[in-house]
Amino acid sequence: MREPGPAGGIPAGEWVQALAAAAAEVFGEDWERKAAELLAFLRRRLTGDYRVDEYGFDPEVTERLLLAAVRPLKERWFRVEVRGAENIPTSGGALVVSNHSGTVPVDGLVTMVSVHDAVGRHLRPLGADLVFRLPLIGELARKGGATLACNEDAQRMLSDGELVGVWPEGFKGIGKPFSERYKLQRFGRGGFVSAAMRTGVPIVPCSVVGAEEIYPLVGNVPALARLLGLPYLPVTPFFPWLGPLGLVPLPSKWLIEFGEPIRTDMYAQGDEGAADDPMLVFNVTDQVRETIQQTLYSLLVRRGPVFG
Repeated sequence: MREPGPAGGIPAGEWVQALAAAAAEVFGEDWERKAAELLAFLRRRLTGDYRVDEYGFDPEVTERLLLAAVRPLKERWFRVEVRGAENIPTSGGALVVSNHSGTVPVDGLVTMVSVHDAVGRHLRPLGADLVFRLPLIGELARKGGATLACNEDAQRMLSDGELVGVWPEGFKGIGKPFSERYKLQRFGRGGFVSAAMRTGVPIVPCSVVGAEEIYPLVGNVPALARLLGLPYLPVTPFFPWLGPLGLVPLPSKWLIEFGEPIRTDMYAQGDEGAADDPMLVFNVTDQVRETIQQTLYSLLVRRGPVFG
């Protein structure tokens, strides 16, 4: 005689089998392994048995939460095609320099996922101080490997063999009007080049096509932006007119290309004052900027239809 279960006389064993079958149907045949990994992850977080470096970088949260959340956007929504991944060093310090666009800095997150998926390394972003002043966002940025965009932190990371990412256009890049898309803004005073030259690491130019179209910036509300302490308050064809729906990025086709590394080791090994020479720093900065700009033009021709 069967032992009655908790509901309707169904035996407990059959309930367990039904739940297991449902879990396999929804989460796949390896659902038990995934569940065990999740429980182990929760245990480590609760007991404090996890590693965080001096900048606040938490590799486990980055891989399991941040990168995992952005990856479907990269693969299914933007259909990102990565070129030149072989130019990303698989070890040692290097500086990835990219154009910046998109009204909201989604391009940085997608580039981080693309680098990790291509070479298995974490791209450590240099972020503006505004990022770290924002509640929750600042904490997530630290856990995701970001640090303040200053020469001291950049040099320390590069000297420690980290893969560092910088977007020299800053807010001028992501906040430019749609009419100026894919026209690089000024690269600042070349602080990133100076950091690379002092540490002798290669500079990897990165060109991103596709981010300009996700939130076409057609207007700005500067008075309200100043009141809120923001560099700009964007107006797009859909925001704020459609409310929350206006925050959904348009599914443009993305191409990301990593160019050939630009060596700087000759400056670190030679004249110790090379990184302090304004003209030399400017020339290298201009070389990086021009490489990215020309690659953007080339990628635009190859991409074809924006939403194709």
